[in-house]
Amino acid sequence: MKIAFIGGGNMAAALIGGLIKRGVAPVDLYAIDPNEDARKRNETQFGIKTGAAADGALAAYDAVVLAVKPQILKSVAEALAPHLKASQLAISIVAGIRMDDMSRWLNGHTRIVRVMPNTPALIGMGVAGLTATASVDEAGRALASQVLGAVGETVWFDDEAKIDAVTAISGSGPAYVFYFIEALQEAARQLGMDETQGRALAVATFTGAAQLAANSDEPPSVLRERVTSKGGTTAAALASFDASGVKEAIVRGALAADARAKEMGDEFGKQ
Repeated sequence: MKIAFIGGGNMAAALIGGLIKRGVAPVDLYAIDPNEDARKRNETQFGIKTGAAADGALAAYDAVVLAVKPQILKSVAEALAPHLKASQLAISIVAGIRMDDMSRWLNGHTRIVRVMPNTPALIGMGVAGLTATASVDEAGRALASQVLGAVGETVWFDDEAKIDAVTAISGSGPAYVFYFIEALQEAARQLGMDETQGRALAVATFTGAAQLAANSDEPPSVLRERVTSKGGTTAAALASFDASGVKEAIVRGALAADARAKEMGDEFGKQ
């Protein structure tokens, strides 16, 4: 497969690196970015071709991945539109922007896949939610799965509105995890540990617990109960969390992220 990227930042670089590790030849990858430093970095790191702007060279690629900030997607899509063939797949990893708006900016192009990846893709451990227009056939969906599957797991949704929910859960989710790790490190500091000790314990605990959950068929609630002895230390901590409404606060935060994703779609889609 031959894949082009519009935007050569961190997420594009993660996908490019993942595709090369999966056997895609660097000669079959192309990254467009107006920033010279970004182009040089991708040329040096991956040995791929780069360009400063969309041009006729894009016609040779099976899919074009849009990897830019939401506020500039309209102008990027409009510059891309004259060079996009009807048979090509447009894959957007841009937060919030809906496929109808992308299609409008792409002069009515209909083969669009909307994706929400997350930052663990940078180490090949991401998860992405995907949805597609009705014009995307099974081959197109398989191609999108290959591209995003190069850096982690993929989960498909029939309802595009669910991609805002994906943004709230897994797209923003790494920040929630880092937030909790920060809190554990602060508790470790107050308990007399140095930064190195606190970080090692907090990070390894999250890594191990996540792997345990991933490798178990049982729900997290059962795994939690097995760690919690009546009247013990874990029970004391969880009672404090419950008294402070920690679980409810996390749920409210994720719902706020979902609402903001919808707002972004409304805000930028009006352009």
